[in-house]
Amino acid sequence: MIPPASREAIWHELECGCYAADLPIWLRLASIARGPILDVGAGTGRVALALAGAGHDVTALDVDGALLQRLRARSLDAGLEIRAEQVDARAFELGARFALCVVPMQTIQLLGGAAGRAAFLRCAGRHLAPGAAVAAAIVDELEGFEVADGDPAPLPDVCERDGVVYSSLPVAVRVLGDRVVLERRREIVTPSGELTVAVDVTVLDRVDVDTLERECRSAGLRPAERIEIPPTDEHAGSTVVVARV
Repeated sequence: MIPPASREAIWHELECGCYAADLPIWLRLASIARGPILDVGAGTGRVALALAGAGHDVTALDVDGALLQRLRARSLDAGLEIRAEQVDARAFELGARFALCVVPMQTIQLLGGAAGRAAFLRCAGRHLAPGAAVAAAIVDELEGFEVADGDPAPLPDVCERDGVVYSSLPVAVRVLGDRVVLERRREIVTPSGELTVAVDVTVLDRVDVDTLERECRSAGLRPAERIEIPPTDEHAGSTVVVARV
């Protein structure tokens, strides 16, 4: 049995765990990589579990220990072996080489701008075997919006855990210079009816495909492919930039 998840893990799975439009891409890239795979920003294992379930040797990285604890529990429950390491993507040393490094869900846009991306790309490059690739998903065409009182709003993501109801509603996307600020209204309702409300803020660095490819070249990586992920009803479209050693 999977032990109870932390609230951080519950929110992560509620807001990100159902996304699947990118999974065929990671699985295809993994099928031709022929070697171990590094999943950066693995969270609770959305991509890592899919890759391991397809028979791949997966190492999962994340800076959040609570999310990795959930990933380890889920992998054990599924009978899968995944190495999970709590590290900063901008500074890690694993003592291993990989055939493929995947960076899903705009993780590369959470690293603190160009300097953070450069540090990650250098780290990733040191961990890639000859001919290996790093593949990172970015979104660069988000349109701003804000839900005002009385305006129609998108449907919230909702789940229930141990009698507690969690609801997450996107309320704003603000494009501010070189950043995009995403806001969600999070509500928790306990079995006794007590309501807790908070606003969660995520800040993405703005970066386009051409810029990321230039940064890959500066890190000694050769841009090789651009793969489009179409938008869904709940998620914006994105582009996977693939660069090779």
